[in-house]
Amino acid sequence: MRKAILVTGGAGYIGSHLVVELARAGYAPIVFDNFANSSAEVVPRLRKLTGQPLRLISGDVRDRGALARAFFDNDIAAVIHCAGLKAVAEGEAKPLAYYDTNVCGAIALVETMAAAGVRTLVFSSSATVYGQPDRDLVAEDAPLRPASVYGRTKRAVEQILEDAAAADTSWRVALLRYFNPAGAHPSAEIGEAPSSVPNNLVPVLCEVAVGVRAHVEVFGDDYPTHDGTGVRDYIHVTDLAEGHVAALMHLSRQSGVTTLNLGMGRGCSVLEVIAAFERACGKPLRRRVVSRRPGDVAICCADPTRAASVLGWRARRDLEAICGDAWRWAARNGAQPADR
Repeated sequence: MRKAILVTGGAGYIGSHLVVELARAGYAPIVFDNFANSSAEVVPRLRKLTGQPLRLISGDVRDRGALARAFFDNDIAAVIHCAGLKAVAEGEAKPLAYYDTNVCGAIALVETMAAAGVRTLVFSSSATVYGQPDRDLVAEDAPLRPASVYGRTKRAVEQILEDAAAADTSWRVALLRYFNPAGAHPSAEIGEAPSSVPNNLVPVLCEVAVGVRAHVEVFGDDYPTHDGTGVRDYIHVTDLAEGHVAALMHLSRQSGVTTLNLGMGRGCSVLEVIAAFERACGKPLRRRVVSRRPGDVAICCADPTRAASVLGWRARRDLEAICGDAWRWAARNGAQPADR
């Protein structure tokens, strides 16, 4: 029997790629999603990619009734928690919504899991818990000083899970601090398709390349970096999904809390990503420099050494693969202008 894994936010960008990799690894993923930033139309594509019937549960992680029914109706072995709000700028404008969804939703999920006797959880955290790091490569023991509401909600959930595991040693928890997921599945069946205005660089470049956006905005060119633009560690979403599966396998052998960075271990500036995407789509893309965004930091790159040691995992796909897969997804599926 395949072990059933509940994936909250399983129809979203990261969650959908996770579902594919879970199925490939021999698990039976169950999608739990409220479609706040995703679409149910992805589910038939996931069924096609996985070759599984793939159960879909429509629900919000803050809805304890929906969660309880999910555990009652299914023999769930573990949970991968991806559901949540994730835009840095939006979090600054709507802090209460972010704390409600990200923190209260996590509490509801953990309490429901405990009541159901399921205590294995992989949590999709974020490199934003580090804030502006002291070093270019950030290790897991770096100071935690999130500079955004979004980052503070992620750190709050980490602390909740750490405290829960300290109080009950039967918990098996992986806190995965990942950096900048980008790209798409090489099949072009699934990719990043935000239901509102994109906040991440690569989907914005997709919109510019297919003609639904006039230009890409570069948020600041006066950072203390080699070309003045922000530097981030971009990790292919499939590498990221494989890291989650490796963490789940690790938890079958290890109790307590395991905290790991998932990233490439090297950074790319905004201008370097734009240049790589131009190579992928074969044409120049218009850009405009604007003011920095609140909560953004200059440089944030992972030291993924611990993930390699603990999980035997390394990111394998480079920036060219990220941009090539993202462009293939955008070119095949088009892009619709969101409300602006």
